[in-house]
Amino acid sequence: MEGRPRMPKTPVKKFPWKPILLFLGFFVLSMFPLIAQTPYPPQDTQDVILSLLMVSDLPYAAFAPVLRVATLLLIGLILWQPGKWGRLLAGYIGANYLLLILTCAQGSTEKYGYVIITGALILYALLGILWLAAAFRNTLRAAFRKPTLLEWGLITLALLAFWGPYAVVGGAVQPWFDPLRLMTSPDYGMMFCFTTPVFLMLLILCTPAVPRGTLRITAVNGFIYALFNLSHWFFPERWWMGFLHLPLLLISLYAMSVPVENPSPKSGGSVPGG
Repeated sequence: MEGRPRMPKTPVKKFPWKPILLFLGFFVLSMFPLIAQTPYPPQDTQDVILSLLMVSDLPYAAFAPVLRVATLLLIGLILWQPGKWGRLLAGYIGANYLLLILTCAQGSTEKYGYVIITGALILYALLGILWLAAAFRNTLRAAFRKPTLLEWGLITLALLAFWGPYAVVGGAVQPWFDPLRLMTSPDYGMMFCFTTPVFLMLLILCTPAVPRGTLRITAVNGFIYALFNLSHWFFPERWWMGFLHLPLLLISLYAMSVPVENPSPKSGGSVPGG
């Protein structure tokens, strides 16, 4: 007598504890106390950060066109020879995150003296090391696939972040769509919140052959910092800055969920020069 046919087992969904722990860990890192030469009460933390970010990139502003031209040249190389420049793209991203330590994690302010954003400094160092490791291991295949309709919308947001169309007039952040800012604004390449959306968009277009863990860590932190900057919406004089953080919020959120396959080192772009 034949036994009854066995019913297929329903796969048990595992609780996504890894992404949650990742988010919580980096959220705690982002809350590390600042180091300031002039003591300040905890409720003034945001004012300390804003005071620093308004001036931290000024000593390096003259190099802004260099970073923009370098990025455009890198995109051109990937379009010209897909699959060859994975090492270069990962290395460039890593080096730029290390540069952010100088341009937006520390600096001298008039109100608080020398300031260090501790959590940001640690984060930029970590991201720099991770992406440089990806370049060393050759685990990124830089070849842009055809974007989906949704991704075309995200590309538009990435271009907005690259442009950074704003001006500070009388202490208020206002829209300023000056075409010259496409090449002269010091925000892209020197500010995390304007640089990360562009990097993530380039990496999204290279999926699925990107280092999964490094992409997720970058996206999670982009999402965290975007959430913090939503507070700009509550201040009439800074609402436009809140709007300019939408690229970071939405692109990071998408990058956290886009399908990714960890490529083997040999498939990351083994052709010399990549």
